[in-house]
Amino acid sequence: MAQPSDERYLGAGMTGVHMTTDQVLADGDVQLSHDLVARALDQWQSERPDLDVSPQGVIGRVQRLSARLSDEIAAEHAHHGLDDDEYDVLTTLRRTGEPYEMTSGELARLAVVTTVEMDRRIDRLAETGLVTRTGDALVALTLTGRSVADEAFTAHVANEHRLIGPLSPSERADLERLLARWIEALEGPDHVSR
Repeated sequence: MAQPSDERYLGAGMTGVHMTTDQVLADGDVQLSHDLVARALDQWQSERPDLDVSPQGVIGRVQRLSARLSDEIAAEHAHHGLDDDEYDVLTTLRRTGEPYEMTSGELARLAVVTTVEMDRRIDRLAETGLVTRTGDALVALTLTGRSVADEAFTAHVANEHRLIGPLSPSERADLERLLARWIEALEGPDHVSR
């Protein structure tokens, strides 16, 4: 697993900043002056005082967090012999309820990929016996596929609890509300996404 100082976890213009240990204050807040992104902001402020680089404080941290979460989630899926795309197909079929089937076109639309790409994913899962193709272009979970989906999803939710564990329930609610507001502002209320 990559370490927090790995450049993959740095936002644009943030590489080359040396990681220092964050200082945790008595109330649990992280002192941002020792945060990697804050150090980069300080450096940019010194080099380019003519620019307001404050958005990098949020966006740089969101990028670092996104990369870190993606790696942690992918590692959990790998424990179940799945990549992220395969996990997505299995759990999408599982959450639809009985009879756990959809057309490949519906799956592609939900995953925001082409039908050709979705067919590749389905073929990989069919080769391992986790899904079957039925008439009318339907894709269905097998009993084994349902079992793997349930095991993987249970572990995925436990992993998400671990990952969000450092935040209090009120911090989680605030963050969820703010992220939902930000996404809606960028995508619009009618945007169809994963």
